[in-house]
Amino acid sequence: MLKQIFSKLPRKSSDSSDSPKTPRSSSNRSSPRSSSTSSAHGTPKSSSGASASGRSNATKKTSSAVFPASLVAGIEPLVPFNDVPSSEKMNLFVSKLSLCCVTFDFTDPSKNSIEKGVKRQTLVELVDFVGAGTMKFNEPAIHALCKMCSANLFRVFPPNYRSNMIGGGGGGGGGGGENDDDEPTFDPAWPHLQLVYDLLLKFIHSSGVDAKIAKKYMDHSFILKLLELFDSEDPRERECLKTILHRIYGKFMVHRPFIRKSINNIFYRFVTETERHNGIAELLEIFGSIISGFALPLKEEHKIFLWRVLIPLHKPKSVGAYFQQLSYCIMQFVEKEPKLASVVVKGLLKYWPLTNSQKEVMFLGELEEILEAVNMLEFQKVMVPLFWRIGCCINSAHFQVAERALFLWNNDHIVNLIAHNRHVILPIILPTLERNAQSHWNPAVVNLTLNVRKIFMEMDDELFISCHAHFKEEEAKVTVTATKRKQIWERLEDAAANVQPMAGRTAVLVTPLTSSIAC
Repeated sequence: MLKQIFSKLPRKSSDSSDSPKTPRSSSNRSSPRSSSTSSAHGTPKSSSGASASGRSNATKKTSSAVFPASLVAGIEPLVPFNDVPSSEKMNLFVSKLSLCCVTFDFTDPSKNSIEKGVKRQTLVELVDFVGAGTMKFNEPAIHALCKMCSANLFRVFPPNYRSNMIGGGGGGGGGGGENDDDEPTFDPAWPHLQLVYDLLLKFIHSSGVDAKIAKKYMDHSFILKLLELFDSEDPRERECLKTILHRIYGKFMVHRPFIRKSINNIFYRFVTETERHNGIAELLEIFGSIISGFALPLKEEHKIFLWRVLIPLHKPKSVGAYFQQLSYCIMQFVEKEPKLASVVVKGLLKYWPLTNSQKEVMFLGELEEILEAVNMLEFQKVMVPLFWRIGCCINSAHFQVAERALFLWNNDHIVNLIAHNRHVILPIILPTLERNAQSHWNPAVVNLTLNVRKIFMEMDDELFISCHAHFKEEEAKVTVTATKRKQIWERLEDAAANVQPMAGRTAVLVTPLTSSIAC
């Protein structure tokens, strides 16, 4: 009996032999990995079991962006920065960043609510710590922050099924047409994402960050993944990304050519392939500030960007979503180098919308801005095809297009350009003015047409009379031709009415009628 009792003692001693490891595991509760390992597995805390569970956790973390609840159940807040000496603050900074690398599923608000609150409070502390600007960040801290931002921000967006079903041009910045009235989509994880973006922005702007060290971690891969996030449907996220990318462009000069090239590739893909992207307006806004900093004379690279990227961006049907930013970029080029005005006008004429009245109105507005800054020499290079297109707009049945085209004569600079080249422009425009005055359905358009007609008469009365006489001659010729055509059709109808029905299949040659048609 005693032997049986003593035989049980080694088992108790083996159980108690694990007790020294208990303080070590409890001391590691501040580390999310240690706590999640112990909570996820109910096995004894042996060294082999810990390593095995560590490997399994690593596999799960790389396989999914959203952590299961069992892995994050043991997150506990770390001590505040004010409770540690200055020498330990950087280590604590790295530890807090490691804690924030854990991600959650925000589609279910009741899931992991305590852990989400701990992470949010930690992010707030990190933002305040970086914003204070009292510390010099070492390389491990920079690496840890980039790692944390990558874990939280870089993700793949689901396809926009709503826009696919509707068939529009995409949502947000890439939207247009039928999707313009859609409500923007808001990310449920935004309360945490906003803090991560604020932390990244303050970190980049901080004077305690050495750009030579930071560029090793905010490298080309990091920048490309940031650019991919511009396709987010949440406008708040795109606004944060715009500010952050602008700061990166200003701080890391070595990355500037790569950033420009990468944005160009997004524009190329948007114009030539998808015509779907939510962040075109924000990317153009970034480029607007970049263009304003270009040195003169402009490099050939920048002129190619104007011709191959900015001008073709007028082509997509969703241009209205980013037209204001696009016009600003175009005008930056024209103001810096006026010789490019004729290039831009030719590009607008190339992509001129023929069946979209709203786009025509926008194009005419941009055209007025360009003509207001153009000089006489560049104007003369494009005035013939330009005013042929303006004439077509004046005759448009859509009253807004016709009105917008006639409003060009309210601009004194444009009227001055026209006056100096009236011998070329008036013969092109006068026929359209006369047709509008005679037959346009909209009274406002007719009144504007008569006002423009009066401007030409006051500009050069003799030229106007000469052009008007030539117009009358051409109209008379057109009338005679139309009369002859009508007579021929009447003869054809009479001949067809007098033909007797044939019995059987007999070929008939009508020689007099054929000769009359030939005449």
